[in-house]
Amino acid sequence: MSETDPFWPDLFLKLLETHAETDAAHDMEHIRRVVRNARSLTEAEGADWQVVMPAAWLHDCVVVPKSSPQRKQASRLAADKAVEWLAEHGWPHGKLDEISHAIEAHSFSAGIETRTREARVLQDADRLDALGAVGLARTLMLGAEMKREFYHPADPFCANRDPDDSVYTLDHVYQKLLTLEGTMKTEAGKREAARRTQFIRDFLSQMADEVG
Repeated sequence: MSETDPFWPDLFLKLLETHAETDAAHDMEHIRRVVRNARSLTEAEGADWQVVMPAAWLHDCVVVPKSSPQRKQASRLAADKAVEWLAEHGWPHGKLDEISHAIEAHSFSAGIETRTREARVLQDADRLDALGAVGLARTLMLGAEMKREFYHPADPFCANRDPDDSVYTLDHVYQKLLTLEGTMKTEAGKREAARRTQFIRDFLSQMADEVG
């Protein structure tokens, strides 16, 4: 089995045929973008593709709604399911523990320290998808889906208050998105996060001009 084998992504897609999409921001296109990011970071960082690629494809194979008390367990549940399925389909046994750790540690809400290069690559790949144009679009889609107000009418940009993304969609930019650049673990991830974060700042500046 090599990185260029044409069939191996089909193994992951087979499991994801039953993937439950909980919201517009965590669909199959999100997974494909994370895989794309992970492939780029794997090459840049010299990580093990046999760990990173299955972890990237399967990192959201179990999804838990944001409102669920089990939300912080989602990555552990996904790791368990992914490893069980990969073992059944003959993925190299020596890679399974590292795949499990990478999936479990990728989650922002779980707060698990990344112990391996591959886990750092996956975490960065996933967080990059929350930044830039795509990250903003995902935020706006999810806010609309959850029927949150767009922004605080008196203080849209959290100048004199703490952000509350349970009420205002734009607050999520301040509560999470603008913090992600400082959490990146790989050098390639840091560079790309800086570029995408600047896009968000430019958007906020333009929006400030428009809403006053």
